[in-house]
Amino acid sequence: MIIVGAGVLGTMHAWQAVSRGHEVVHIEREDAARGASVRNFGLVWVGGRAPGAELAAAQRSRVLWEEIAERVPALGFRPSGSLTVAATERELAVAEAAARSPEAAERGYELLGPDRVREVNPALRGDLLGALWCRRDAQVEPRTAQAALQAELARSGRYTLLTGREVRDLAGPAAVRDDRGEVHRGDTVVLCTGAWLGGLVRELVPDLPVRRVRLQMAQTAPLGEALTTSVADGDSFRYYPAYRGPELDALNAAQPQGPVPAGHAMQLLMVQRADGSLTIGDTHEYDAPFSFDTSEDPYDHLAGVVTRLLGRPMPPIRRRWAGVYAQCLDPAAVVDRAAVADGVHLVTGPGGRGMTCSPAIAETTAEELGWS
Repeated sequence: MIIVGAGVLGTMHAWQAVSRGHEVVHIEREDAARGASVRNFGLVWVGGRAPGAELAAAQRSRVLWEEIAERVPALGFRPSGSLTVAATERELAVAEAAARSPEAAERGYELLGPDRVREVNPALRGDLLGALWCRRDAQVEPRTAQAALQAELARSGRYTLLTGREVRDLAGPAAVRDDRGEVHRGDTVVLCTGAWLGGLVRELVPDLPVRRVRLQMAQTAPLGEALTTSVADGDSFRYYPAYRGPELDALNAAQPQGPVPAGHAMQLLMVQRADGSLTIGDTHEYDAPFSFDTSEDPYDHLAGVVTRLLGRPMPPIRRRWAGVYAQCLDPAAVVDRAAVADGVHLVTGPGGRGMTCSPAIAETTAEELGWS
């Protein structure tokens, strides 16, 4: 198998191939993956996923992440769950509706009052009315997960990672040529090129039903105490499709977002890293050409939300970054998967679901292509 792209989606395809007994040549144009796969929260996020295919992929991936982590402890897998915090009565109504939904048990939902919130996550000492607890949510360490998986794959003796090579064109059925002129032939080529939608990808699929989305995030200094769950604010109810309904409509009508979060399509997600720091974000920019710099207003807004939830000043920001991911135009599609040439398949467009759903996406590719 020839896998192009060493982000989480390509690496999970390599994992599926090696696990099924195949040999893999894995080609990455950077010296290591540097795209959205390392610029995210590391969340395995089940709670907010849309009913149907998206939720099924998230649930299956949650199982696969845990299984893989038993072999690769360096993933930093933590079944920590999440709390989506309600600070107003309208937000609490959305949380209550979710906890009553037919899928509440499947998602691991439980509505918590303020005292119970602080029992589950003592770091949340700010003003809040309650929270929606999703026990099924988990997290991994995004900056190191791909490297940990690739190191384990290398121990199989059937995996070769070639970095610093850009695939430029096809060289016949199930074959590609890189920018050094070297041809790589296999039984199958899978292109997992992330947000890189130009070059060969555009030549193969000029009208790819995928768009690029830009986001801003940050990482703070260590918090100095444990954040025992991932945390989201009430704006996350507006962003994730699981919460749609009359209660969300009422929230949007009576309590619209302020100009900064609305202008940047924001929500708060907050995850503690292994070193105690906090990853916070994020914004969403949909219209290209994207800004080449980062805007400070979203960071100020996030700092205010975090401070209110923690009941103490947010630790200072130590790192800021922007990232771009590829997202299917069809909101019902988990990923765009297509045969684009003889023996060549393109898998792209998971959007903000890539870290969560990549194990199940890769498993489905393997099953559809008949990898025994």
